[in-house]
Amino acid sequence: MQEWIIQTMNQFGYIGIMLLIAIENVFPPIPSEVILTFGGFSTTYTDMQVWGVVIAATVGAVIGALVLYSIGRFFPPERIEGWLDGRLGQMLHFKREDVERAAHWFEKKGRITVFACRFIPIIRSLISIPAGMTKMSMGVFLLYTTAGTFLWNTVLVHLGVFAGESWERVAGYIDLYAHATLVVLIILFVVGAIFFYKTRIAKKSEKEKG
Repeated sequence: MQEWIIQTMNQFGYIGIMLLIAIENVFPPIPSEVILTFGGFSTTYTDMQVWGVVIAATVGAVIGALVLYSIGRFFPPERIEGWLDGRLGQMLHFKREDVERAAHWFEKKGRITVFACRFIPIIRSLISIPAGMTKMSMGVFLLYTTAGTFLWNTVLVHLGVFAGESWERVAGYIDLYAHATLVVLIILFVVGAIFFYKTRIAKKSEKEKG
C-alpha cells in the first residue's frame, strides 16, 4: 500500500494528497502518517510547498469527516433509542437513558472532543459520527475539525521535511504511537464495558430481589 500511496502522490501532487487523506478518514487503515511525512519529504525535491501539502491534507480530512458526519445524521439518538427499547436493548443491557446521557454529554463536551480527537489515531475519523448523530452545528463541526486537523497535519508534514530521506523512520514511530494508542483505547473500552455490565446486572438483581 505504501508504494501505491507514494505513486499517487508523485503523479497527482496536491490533488493526490487531498484524495488520499479523504479516503483515509473514511477508511482509517490507510496510513495517514505515510501520506503526511512523505508529503513533507517530497517538498524537498519537488515543486510542492510545505503549506500546500498541509492545506491539501486538511481539505481532504475535512471532506472525509463530512462523509462520516453525514452518516451519523442518519442515526440520530432517537432512532438508536427505538432500537434499544426492543430486543437489542435487552440483549446488550442498554437502555434509552444511556443514549440520552451520552448525547447530553456530547452536546456539552462535543466541541473540545471533536478538536482533541483529531490527534488520536482511528478515533480522529470515527468522532465525526457521534457529532452527526447529536446534530452538532455544521459550522461548529467544521471549525473544530479544521483546526484540529490543520495542527495535526502541520506537525507531521514538518516532521517529514526535517527527517528528509529518513521520513520512513518518522512514519514508523508515528505508526507505533498509533498502535499503542489503539491498544490503550481497546483496554479502556473493555474495562469500561465490564464495569458497565456488572453495574447494570447488579442493579437488575437488586430490583428483582426487592
